[in-house]
Amino acid sequence: MTFLNDPSTRELQFFLTSNYPCSYLPEQTARSLVATPNELVDTATYSKLIDLGFRRSGVHNYRPQCIQCRACVPVRLVAERFTPNRNQRRAWKQHNNLAANIRNLEFDSEHYALYRRYQSTRHTGGGMDQDSQEQYEQFLLASHVTSRLVEFREDGILRMVSLVDVVLNGVSSVYTFYDPDLPHASFGTYNILWQVQLCRELGLPYLYLGYWIEQSRKMSYKSRFQPLEGLIDDHWTPLSPKENSPAL
Repeated sequence: MTFLNDPSTRELQFFLTSNYPCSYLPEQTARSLVATPNELVDTATYSKLIDLGFRRSGVHNYRPQCIQCRACVPVRLVAERFTPNRNQRRAWKQHNNLAANIRNLEFDSEHYALYRRYQSTRHTGGGMDQDSQEQYEQFLLASHVTSRLVEFREDGILRMVSLVDVVLNGVSSVYTFYDPDLPHASFGTYNILWQVQLCRELGLPYLYLGYWIEQSRKMSYKSRFQPLEGLIDDHWTPLSPKENSPAL
């Protein structure tokens, strides 16, 4: 972990968590490397951390550091070279009547109600379906970096809320929740396309999409956006659109 000596992060301390149940692979345990103190991780510092595979949850910054597993691959979409495929173009057209509005990072009861409904429908039993208002605020509304909370409405009806961070070389997709009761909607796909557009408007080359796990169906959608790069052995490497593995 040579990045621990990087001048841009030398004021930080890093520690390993104890093992905890993996959220993505059944019967697996996970462990994370956490950067502290949280208040020192501003936008410039986080820009370096995210380029090293870190993500954030609220004010906490972490990256997977499992002993015998390397399934979690940080991925980023090269926004300036992205061309949507047929299904993605269809999703953009399907939801082109959504109106995006950037909001302050503050509690909104309508957002929270949609969040609870989304969690209880899409992630029942995952723990987050029981999040209190305080837990919701700590997860989505606490940030020391440049963040934007974006709501999407259709004819005034709230359909989706997305939290993104703006870092020095891109946009990071933090979390998105949407109306779970429209079975033929493609809100998740539309949201990534919207974030690609945001990257281009800001003149930033990358859209960071978090972790991709080959064995996890929850993560499979990320490989449908190309060209995709993965952080492998601390180097960003093109991922093959077919094998979803490092390109040869």
